Amino acid sequence: MFRDRKVIALCTSRVFDSQIHQLIQIINENIKQQNCSMLVYALNSDAYWEEDFISAEASVFDLIPYPILDAILIMDEAIKSRTISQKIINKARENGIPVIVVDGQYDGVPFIKFDYEKGFELIARHMFEEHHIKKPIMMAGIPGNTFSQTREDIFKKLCKEFGIPFEEGMIAYGYFWANPCIEAMNEVLKNGREFDSVICANDIMAINVCDVLSKAGIRVPDDVLVSGFDGIEEAYFTSPFISTASCETSLLAHACYENVLRILNGETIEDTYILPKLLPNESCGCPSFMKDSKVILSVLNNNFYRHQDDYRALYKIASDMHTCHSNKEMIGKLNHYQMQNLLCFVNRECFEFSKNYFLKDTDKDWTKDLFLVYDSENPPEEGEETMFRSYPDQCGNRLYEIVKVGYPLIFNALDYTNKPIGFLLYHFDNYTITNYSRTTGITNAISLGIGGYINSANQRSLLARMDEMYKRDALTGLYNRVAFQHVFRELRFSPENKGKEITVIMSDLDGLKYINDHFGHADGDNAICMVANALKKACPEPAVCARFGGDEVFAVLIGDCKPENLVQCINDELDEYNKTSGLTYFVTTSSGTYTTTLNESFDILKALKIADENMYEVKKAKKAARQNS
Repeated sequence: MFRDRKVIALCTSRVFDSQIHQLIQIINENIKQQNCSMLVYALNSDAYWEEDFISAEASVFDLIPYPILDAILIMDEAIKSRTISQKIINKARENGIPVIVVDGQYDGVPFIKFDYEKGFELIARHMFEEHHIKKPIMMAGIPGNTFSQTREDIFKKLCKEFGIPFEEGMIAYGYFWANPCIEAMNEVLKNGREFDSVICANDIMAINVCDVLSKAGIRVPDDVLVSGFDGIEEAYFTSPFISTASCETSLLAHACYENVLRILNGETIEDTYILPKLLPNESCGCPSFMKDSKVILSVLNNNFYRHQDDYRALYKIASDMHTCHSNKEMIGKLNHYQMQNLLCFVNRECFEFSKNYFLKDTDKDWTKDLFLVYDSENPPEEGEETMFRSYPDQCGNRLYEIVKVGYPLIFNALDYTNKPIGFLLYHFDNYTITNYSRTTGITNAISLGIGGYINSANQRSLLARMDEMYKRDALTGLYNRVAFQHVFRELRFSPENKGKEITVIMSDLDGLKYINDHFGHADGDNAICMVANALKKACPEPAVCARFGGDEVFAVLIGDCKPENLVQCINDELDEYNKTSGLTYFVTTSSGTYTTTLNESFDILKALKIADENMYEVKKAKKAARQNS
């Protein structure tokens, strides 16, 4: 439970599909009467049983909050991946959450499914019994596929029952889809086989078979009868309308609700079969029948025309996000009329541009560092920093507000270069299918926008680090000669610095040859670094510290300063180092300074030379002191 509400998770794909949309609506309207909320975790495309490659989009199922769930419904045929479904089942078992698989079958898990075998036999038998076909052929699905094979077996059984000898050439394979079906049907026509009917394993292939026959001058149903199976809406937008056996979504949805209700009441549930409904139509010669034509046409028209403007706006949002130069600016692009009824969560590590998120370990649990960065109902005010509230800990009250409204929450994963970066939570206060269908475009646009921004920021960060690397002396980290000249040129010609005092400090390591000869060059390099560090610590910002090579380092300061104090700070810093270094020698330096006015006649090389000469005077004095001691 989530506070006082029971929670059901529905795992599916394509919430904009009319059948999935209808199923969500029916189940939710029923369960909310039981003070129960629905969380929908959805792919925007099917996985298509490609078990060797699972898209990052499937990371949406990593967000399932098992500890607060009371039951899980898995739309197996919608997701189309046994790997994904089995992973959800395993996680549910670990957490003691009951699972129902819809249109699928897994060991030890109750299922709800249409009796496809009996349903397909209904429409196929109708063709044999009512229309007395004598020369049938079948447009099957994928060779070896379970769904296709069972329908092929039924076709063969009916041929035998009605005294029609079966031959291998009576079955063609359309792979359940348009283009392969068109190719297969054209091959049948090319081979010249006589047939009076085509029994198709689904409606998509029946529609395309009718189209191929029509283009070949063969009339349906006058010359050839055609049947489909599964009852999709497109079957009513062809000429002729397709005869089919419909797998009514409402029947499936009510069966889901009834079984969920049993789970909530603590009852044990059994496997459930649903019989599809026979719907003869024009393609087999039966009277014309049109289902909910005005409603279907209205939905299709609304979807088509509205999305043209949506896509243009979303493309601009994604493009604008790419070119932003700060997290705040990028997230601000989401404050747009297209981005309604959504919360956007992103993995915080995405914004650590010193490390490339897309090159990190993909096995790491990406859900542990998710933060709310945008809430369409509470967008950041002008000038306000982007919100970063952790999910779900700091968002509990906001999530509960949304859940209480009583409509499903829809989760989509955000991914880029096949790596999850976050997720969107949609919370519509209605069941309008155009809202559901817009989720795909919005999710894609935000994925591309945030992903592109992260990539660009990573590149800028890398270029900045490379630029810094080429500007810096590799040993000490101070500016090198070229970088110093560039930085100093900007300081020199800045109007605010004209006429100010300028001080040059030259500092040279004492006894470098002795250290190298007696302790090695690594110690010598370390000693040079200690002098460089002492110089940096002694000189306040915005001093420019540089090393041109060897053991001499220097700094240039603009503005009032006391050079003798800076030199003392350098020496004090080295004294502290010597006390704790544990070395048998001391790291010391000799420093010379030169102060003048920054005007048009100022010559940096001359100033460096004078500071260098003053530094050597200090060295001579030290040497003379040692000789006299």
